[in-house]
Amino acid sequence: MSHKSDIEIARAAKKRPIQDIGEKLAIPPGDLIPYGHDKAKVSRDFIRSLDGRPDGKLILVTAINPTPAGEGKTTTTVGLGDGLNAIGRKAAICIREASLGPCFGMKGGAAGGGYAQVVPMEEMNLHFTGDFHAITAAHNLLSAMIDNHIHWGNELGIDTRRISWRRALDVNDRALRSVVTSLGGPGNGFPAEAGFDITAASEVMAILCLAEDLADLEKRLGNIIVAYRRDRSPVFCRDIKADRPMTALLRDALQPNLVQTLENNPAFVHGGPFANIAHGCNSVIATKTALKLADYVVTEAGFGADLGAEKFLNIKCRKAGLSPSAIVVVATSRALKLNGGVTLADLPIENPDAVVEGCANLGRHIDNMRKFGVPVIVAINHFHGDTDAEIDAIRAYVAGKDAEAVVCTHWADGSKGTLELAEKVVALADSGEASFAPIYRDELGFMDKIETIATEIYGAGAVSADPSVHARLKRWEADGYGHLPVCMAKTQNSFSADPGLRGAPSGFVLPVRDVRLSAGAGFVVALCGEIMTMPGLPRVPAAESIGLDAEGNIEGLS
Repeated sequence: MSHKSDIEIARAAKKRPIQDIGEKLAIPPGDLIPYGHDKAKVSRDFIRSLDGRPDGKLILVTAINPTPAGEGKTTTTVGLGDGLNAIGRKAAICIREASLGPCFGMKGGAAGGGYAQVVPMEEMNLHFTGDFHAITAAHNLLSAMIDNHIHWGNELGIDTRRISWRRALDVNDRALRSVVTSLGGPGNGFPAEAGFDITAASEVMAILCLAEDLADLEKRLGNIIVAYRRDRSPVFCRDIKADRPMTALLRDALQPNLVQTLENNPAFVHGGPFANIAHGCNSVIATKTALKLADYVVTEAGFGADLGAEKFLNIKCRKAGLSPSAIVVVATSRALKLNGGVTLADLPIENPDAVVEGCANLGRHIDNMRKFGVPVIVAINHFHGDTDAEIDAIRAYVAGKDAEAVVCTHWADGSKGTLELAEKVVALADSGEASFAPIYRDELGFMDKIETIATEIYGAGAVSADPSVHARLKRWEADGYGHLPVCMAKTQNSFSADPGLRGAPSGFVLPVRDVRLSAGAGFVVALCGEIMTMPGLPRVPAAESIGLDAEGNIEGLS
């Protein structure tokens, strides 16, 4: 049985003018800045006018650890948003923008799939409204201004051995992880070791996603630490005088983007930090705007709940004063079988015992989310080939955790496949059961925060780190940054730092090999194991399948 591809489904969508979508949320046409007919930015003046309105209910969609079998977190987010609208609730969706790295690499796009998609799919997965380009440009403007300052005399006394600001590019390119710049003679500056991070890992991306308005954006940019002097005192972005021009480049990018689902429901798509190497959530300004305009807002956090959801709850909600009313954990029979030891080749074979074995991964995520005081429901994203015995095994396991699992067929059926989930999510969100709180206090030391996440969320027995890591964390605490939360950079494929260790391992040692202070974003990044902030392309990158057909239409995106 053949199915239409995601891009074929998206191309056949009956889209409505973006002004009609804005009308569903009572956004006047004059407060939409159109980018063509089907996407627009929401004006900052309109967003300011929403102050004082009550907030709707916030629903977080997360998932088990990702596997090659697929989980469908974004698809479920879109399907649930459509389902809520289908049962008569005023709902909006908030998701992240796509990075070109995974689009041309291995993961694919970020618009959902099947009949639970956000459109226009091609534009969203490529250039969209230019936000990623603006972030890349602002990031590299700062790099250029640092080098230029040193070239013209280094008035700030920067120790050129201690420049901490790297460059950024929104393409997977392992060759740029470590580079030497300024070769070719005195006119090109002073040669130095440098490197690139992917734009999704840029501190500028994190800042844009956490900023409340333009003034907050400029202040945060100014607080970026770019280098240190010989006496180890920090040099800030504002010292280089780059904060104001960077803000100018990001002025329009800070305004959230409004698009629509295949069923013409409103979706805010804004910001795109990865969850394995960054904080993994869409922008605060988009989420807060949606909460003022809709009764229910469905948002996602990247990768599994151990990464994206943990950061959503410990970083984004802490910083923005958000409080989710319910959490949906997405799982599939296929992915649970992989976690239970089945190979990819054997996935089509019915194996409820392997499903039960793999449910240990799902169970830990359920337990973890409850530690934040938020009620949890499981969405079983149904795949063709799933058997009743396997679905029953998941339901029974989840029932044993005193939770409920709902089968969803949104990929094939759109909102019709999430009506039951939508009804149950509304009941859960309206129950008043949520009593949200982060799992660690602001005043806890950095290493204590890292150990709390490692033991409470990952199941680690201990954390290992070089003495130099401990020393830097202590120095940052002494410098007044000790109240900041921690952003863990770790493989998405396992609770541990070993990507091959599936299921629910416990008692392992989590290696923290490096730490970075993101003073502008307002967190410390802890790099665990072999995680890279500039990914590489796989042996057969998705880019090889992407191109134009005879009519000039894009093909190969997924």
